[in-house]
Amino acid sequence: MALHLEEIAKAVTPGAHAVLPDNITLMPLPPKSPELNPVENVWQFMRDNWLSNRVFRSYDDIVDHCCYAWNKLVNQPWNVMSIGLRDWAHGC
Repeated sequence: MALHLEEIAKAVTPGAHAVLPDNITLMPLPPKSPELNPVENVWQFMRDNWLSNRVFRSYDDIVDHCCYAWNKLVNQPWNVMSIGLRDWAHGC
């Protein structure tokens, strides 16, 4: 998405402002905001369950472990759903 927006920005005259269609609103999120960006909770869940307390031998070892953790999580859709739910957003 960032690359796409950079391309749009290149076509905008310096000092001008680009307006996107009505159905698109960009909202910058503060860093480390798991309540607003549930994917942060996904990574935290994977670290807590499959990636923490390890010594990785190489970059490829890190990638292999991350792929393993991701694939394990994908096979648990109930966990993905529960990680992303917010009581304030879904009235749970």
